[in-house]
Amino acid sequence: MSGVMKRMGMIFRAKANKALDRAEDPRETLDYSYQKQLELLQKVRRGVADVATSRKRLELQLNQLQGQSTKLEDQGRKALALGREDLAREALSRRAALQQQVTDLETQHTTLQGEEEKLTLAAQRLQTKVDAFRTKKETIKATYTAAQAQTRIGEAFSGISEEMGDVGMAIQRAEDKTAQLQARAGAIDELLASGALEDQSGMARDDIAAELDRISGGTDVELELQRMKAELAGGSPQQAIEGGQGDKQDAPQNPDKFNKQ
Repeated sequence: MSGVMKRMGMIFRAKANKALDRAEDPRETLDYSYQKQLELLQKVRRGVADVATSRKRLELQLNQLQGQSTKLEDQGRKALALGREDLAREALSRRAALQQQVTDLETQHTTLQGEEEKLTLAAQRLQTKVDAFRTKKETIKATYTAAQAQTRIGEAFSGISEEMGDVGMAIQRAEDKTAQLQARAGAIDELLASGALEDQSGMARDDIAAELDRISGGTDVELELQRMKAELAGGSPQQAIEGGQGDKQDAPQNPDKFNKQ
């Protein structure tokens, strides 16, 4: 049972693969791949934009903290000048805490700047690949379309395409039926002429008419024979015919009568 199921599965996959192969259009596949690459490029560009935005935000925070640090330094200097050493010490303590934040933000800024440069380079490389793929895609599509058109034209001329094959089969059937009807009509005419079939239309010829037709046909043959003899002898066909008719007239009409005399 397991072997049967495996075989059925293999047959199903083979038929499905064949059906998919017939339904697949390479041009559509190329367009789909190109669309996916554009989507990936768009994601990379969006990532570059996000990193650049974060870097810019850190720069604003750094500028703000550096401004506060400078302000605390000035305040401490003024407090010390006024003899308020305690205020000067507090201002310098706060400035030291801000300086630690500035150092951390600068580290993050350096990291983001490196990531931004990597993503920018990756986006540029991906853009180059996408442009090259687009050129190749259009070339392959044009070549495939030309080959497909050439194949269809060749099939049409050779008659192996489905449409032309159907037309050829229809013509062949029509010719076969025509030949069959012609053969049947000829056979019926021969049977009617020989008397094997009766003419139900009431226009059948009697024996005398048939004999007259036969004699007439024989006369035509004799005339043609005399014409051919005259052409071979170098004389005119009319003289040969008249000579042949004269010979027939000079010949005794009833040989038995002369023999009796």
